[in-house]
Amino acid sequence: MAPKLVFVLPIVLLGWAFQAILRPPPTKLCGFPGGPPLTSPRIKLRDGRYLAYRADGVQKEKARYKIITVHAFDSTKDIPLPVSKELVEELGIYLLAFDRAGYGESDPNPKRDVKSEALDIEELADQLELGQKFYVLGASMGGYPVWGCLQYIPHRLAGAALVVPVINYWWPSFPAELSRQAFKKLVVPEQRTLWIAHNVPSLLYLWMTQKWFPSSAAAMHHPEIFSKYDMEVLQKMMAMPRTIENKSRQQGTYESIHRDLFVAFGSWEFDPMNITNPFPQNEGSVHIWQGYEDRLVLVELQRYISQKLPWIKYHEVPEGGHMFMLVDGWTDRILKALLVGEEPSAV
Repeated sequence: MAPKLVFVLPIVLLGWAFQAILRPPPTKLCGFPGGPPLTSPRIKLRDGRYLAYRADGVQKEKARYKIITVHAFDSTKDIPLPVSKELVEELGIYLLAFDRAGYGESDPNPKRDVKSEALDIEELADQLELGQKFYVLGASMGGYPVWGCLQYIPHRLAGAALVVPVINYWWPSFPAELSRQAFKKLVVPEQRTLWIAHNVPSLLYLWMTQKWFPSSAAAMHHPEIFSKYDMEVLQKMMAMPRTIENKSRQQGTYESIHRDLFVAFGSWEFDPMNITNPFPQNEGSVHIWQGYEDRLVLVELQRYISQKLPWIKYHEVPEGGHMFMLVDGWTDRILKALLVGEEPSAV
């Protein structure tokens, strides 16, 4: 008996230690002891979670256009869409932003996936009485919930814009060689992170929190992921007064940025390149905006998607990086194209 115990006990202890390393700490829920304070209005979803939101623009009752905006990776609803007040007033735009599950002041969703993100958007629209149809705009990591809307709730959409939307290198419709070559262009830490998120997600928390090797370049805001034009954008933004605190990770990194990586680069229930046109009578439009110099979302894959889905209006910004929409009036141009069909002549 004793020899067996000597053999088994170290294995059990090692297993417990390994579980402790892999298990993320509990989420610090907003409004609970030890958690961040609640400062935003929230709705209660069907599954009992709370979703925080923020409204901007003209009054909802007077709006001609109602847009739900979907924030990017490591961001929140409180980072405002850089649209001019003049355009908002001229077109009568109501803007509704929300914290995606686990971000900011929204409760985490351990079952979060592309579909749940789309259904959160639909329920937000219904509870705030936006009407039968509304627009959606997602940037970067906020692009995958918009793909979810196009797949699961296309009947609710008046139009959609995806700005430098995240790409899953494992979508089945991509030619293997095209996807492989594009993946190799990413900085090495990002390649490793996305590979782990897709293939062994149970190890992602350990990978993202270890200190021996660089993990996600996007999460660490590594300079290598920014193009020359992105650096110029950052310099312009740094020169602006900073009044908004980024609360994206205040409930913990696991249910915010880590969960985002699971969902975006995991296995999807559908292939976006098999989505059918939600506006066969041209009663609305879908747009993809892509910077040619983007180092996080690569242009060759975005071009392939636009070829597979010719009903999408594809706009390529020659000198644009990943952050081009944040300056120089680009958000106004994106909204004009989406809402009134005004196409910028340069792209």
